[in-house]
Amino acid sequence: MRHFSESQVRELADVHEVIGVIRAAFVRNFANTLRMPQRTSLELADGTVLLIMPSYDCTLSAAGVKIVGVSREAGVNAVYELLEPATGAVIAHMEANYLTDLRTAATSAVATDLLAGADAKTLGVFGSGRQAIAHFLAVSRVRPFRRFLVCGSGRSDLREFCARLKKEQAIEVEAVDAETCVRLSDVICTCTTSSAPLFDGRWLRQGTHLNLVGAFHPTTREVDDETVKRARVVVESYEAVLAEAGDLLIPLSRNVINPDHIVADLHEISSGEKLARTRPQDITLFKSVGCALEDLVTAHLIYQRSQR
Repeated sequence: MRHFSESQVRELADVHEVIGVIRAAFVRNFANTLRMPQRTSLELADGTVLLIMPSYDCTLSAAGVKIVGVSREAGVNAVYELLEPATGAVIAHMEANYLTDLRTAATSAVATDLLAGADAKTLGVFGSGRQAIAHFLAVSRVRPFRRFLVCGSGRSDLREFCARLKKEQAIEVEAVDAETCVRLSDVICTCTTSSAPLFDGRWLRQGTHLNLVGAFHPTTREVDDETVKRARVVVESYEAVLAEAGDLLIPLSRNVINPDHIVADLHEISSGEKLARTRPQDITLFKSVGCALEDLVTAHLIYQRSQR
């Protein structure tokens, strides 16, 4: 068994390649090749949540399970066990915080490439944690953005965040308030732990694309009813999102939208089966809660690169 530290995962996880393998995974029809039960969620002490996410893909001949702890104090902490399918033996143990951050942002990048306007120039991100950094890194690979905006919680000092992105990624980021971020951005990513909407959906301009990744509980959300009502909605997968995503479950429960308001899942738009953006002025919204397939193909890529 091989052990991969966080630093080794960072070295081996090329952003372009991760975006590529996640897109390829959603392009193919994995209904008959992938075994991926809905993840197990267990509440621990003080509001901490334990998530267990197994999957087996016979196309890759790869299997694995991710174990994740999520708490308000420590954020997301994850490990990944890559298995040999024939024996069930663990062949690689990976520290998986960066893996989780990157695969989530890479999935947003795939959705952005498929849904955002070709002329998108400004990327706005809500949040100043690990996921926000990963989204600036990954989503900026699929459009030639010229301007980068960040909106924090109102309690955080964003100078250090902006300085880090300038030093590590050569990205000049401007700290702005919520209304400015929404009104000026062509692509918006919400990467927060907020349980209530971050902005007024009336501020969204035509043609905007949104990636919502922060909320994964039926009673929490990052956007309001107006945002969801105005948008053409694409989900990572129907089953997972409709079991966990308050961003959609709350307006569904209020009859603000009906299930038909979700126009496609990521497989359907990746494969070309459905078209989500039909006009330049459409507002599009991609909602993800994270799925085990993304972890598996990313961990498998890292393991293969280490073998080379």
